[in-house]
Amino acid sequence: MALTDHTDLKMTKIFEDSDVDKNAGSQIQKLFSGSTVLLTGGTGFLGKLLVEKLLRSCPDVKKLYLLTRPKKNKDILKRLQEQFDDALYDKLRKQAPDFIEKISIIEGDVGQLNLGISDEDRVKLMNEVEYIFHGAATVRFDEALKTAVEINVRGTREILTLARSCTKLRAHVHISTAYSNCPIREIDEKFYESSLSGEKLIDLVENIDEKTLNTITPGLLGDFPNTYAYTKSAAEDIVQKYSKGLPVALFRPSIVIATADEPVSGWIDNVYGPTGVVVGAAVGLLHVLNCSPKALADLVPGDLVVNGCIATAWKTAKDYPGNHEEAPMDQLPTVYNYVSSVERPLTWELFMKHTEISGLQVPSMQAVWTYLFWLTPSKFLYNLYCFFLHWIPAYIVDAIAIMIGKKPMLRKAYKKIEKFSAVIGYFALREWKFNNDNTQNLFKELCDADKHIFNFNMRTLNWETYFKSYVRGIRLYLLKDPLDTLAQSRKKHLKLKIIHYICLSLICLALLRLCWFLARLIIG
Repeated sequence: MALTDHTDLKMTKIFEDSDVDKNAGSQIQKLFSGSTVLLTGGTGFLGKLLVEKLLRSCPDVKKLYLLTRPKKNKDILKRLQEQFDDALYDKLRKQAPDFIEKISIIEGDVGQLNLGISDEDRVKLMNEVEYIFHGAATVRFDEALKTAVEINVRGTREILTLARSCTKLRAHVHISTAYSNCPIREIDEKFYESSLSGEKLIDLVENIDEKTLNTITPGLLGDFPNTYAYTKSAAEDIVQKYSKGLPVALFRPSIVIATADEPVSGWIDNVYGPTGVVVGAAVGLLHVLNCSPKALADLVPGDLVVNGCIATAWKTAKDYPGNHEEAPMDQLPTVYNYVSSVERPLTWELFMKHTEISGLQVPSMQAVWTYLFWLTPSKFLYNLYCFFLHWIPAYIVDAIAIMIGKKPMLRKAYKKIEKFSAVIGYFALREWKFNNDNTQNLFKELCDADKHIFNFNMRTLNWETYFKSYVRGIRLYLLKDPLDTLAQSRKKHLKLKIIHYICLSLICLALLRLCWFLARLIIG
């Protein structure tokens, strides 16, 4: 069913706004010309970017199938049309007004057996699809193990089973995470042995009741911090075993954040990970994070990640013999660690410094308090700061809200923030050493045209420049706060700062009076 309704270190000026020059000799554009692509996870952050990049920079793609899960009370067509109305697609829409005609929806669910797709659609995919990008996953760190296994592990098995049936398959890129083996502190571009094989984990989930499964989950996780990392590790085990003889590659990005350059700088649609920290601090709700300031923050911009994925597909197809029979059955898929810590290392301290400097230049109208933020590796100091800066204000504000007949909300908000902080704290208190030789060699192998059009070289990234667009993107795309409110927001920020110092002065005065009173009691 086709959608037919119409709905700045800059890289280079060679390709100007188009990014596409058919005479430039792009090998990647040539590879994808006339091809049919299947993408899972097309409604997620990376999926949206991948759809946009493929259709804009590979304009001769014939068809793009999106495996999309139906949602209650929301038609798939309407849902996708809302997605394509986003500012993310403005550049593509200008370049190719009818791009939406190349997109076809396959109703299905990665968490279901056989991907939940109809026999008719399966036959269509088997006969047409040449490239598969598997990015669908549940990224909730606290997801129930059953759901996480069904989507992340079994879903990987099902998509690889489909891939083996695709008669024209040239490349299958499995998008994992650099933290899929996070109990190991030095991570190479290779497969690691899973504590429990992916197949056994699927069998366990399918044959045990959910209550019992939830009870034994902590024991199954072992040294893994959450079900997300655990199931992504098991999914890699599935990739290793089910990819034999197929043109498969494993792509592991680290922490993915907003775009650096294209199609618009600073675009982001979620508050996962570090972005949630910046948002919380920007609106004056989050004041402390349990984090090692000197530890490396392995962050990668979304547009560079997508370029790396596309280049990985090109390399995989280029090296593949051409049919399943000729491919060596004992050859493992190539693994690509896509990280920043090797070529552009950044500490959490510098991350917060850059975002603070850039953020204070464009304060948000959504702020409820002035900016006040610390990083501390000490659990004791973290809890102490939380008590005084989060919980005491929350109880005071909620008490006032109840007295004036309003709904108390701050304690509930801080419970969510506490949960979020615990999740990100695992990664913010530790440091990993990654090897990314395969990724660096992949970029070197690209022709000059593709190095420009599909740039994923982290060496070209200037963090200071990047974070200027990053915080503006958060303001615009997440807080829905356009830059024309800047004059008002600066006035509001000044008022909040004055109120903060008045409150601080009153608290200090009250403490001095209390100390004076206690001293008099002791002396007299």
